Amino acid sequence: MVIGITAFFVSIILYLMYLRYVPIKGIPCIDVSSNQMDQISLKLDIRDYNSSAKQEVEGSIVMPVAYLKRYYKEIPSKELVVIASDRTEKNLGIRFLHNKGFKVIGYTLTSCKCE
Repeated sequence: MVIGITAFFVSIILYLMYLRYVPIKGIPCIDVSSNQMDQISLKLDIRDYNSSAKQEVEGSIVMPVAYLKRYYKEIPSKELVVIASDRTEKNLGIRFLHNKGFKVIGYTLTSCKCE
């Protein structure tokens, strides 16, 4: 009985770690300063308001990852690029958007350059 409960909690912890830290495959990184970013129709900035106000990305919709669950229906397009401050925020945001039917065609991290 104790082994079953322990296995259950370990599996929940592993699943939560997977959601946060395992990157989504097939979504390319796009550099913020590149010309490719200017051609994208919808840029969704999921950083918190303090970060997005300090380093604005022109033409982006600011909707922090904490607000996605409540306001995702207000996103006008199903195809978008995600702007995040770190990898954890990117992974959580992209997974949520995929589950809601959005097609994420790329992402950019403001804390580091694309490799």
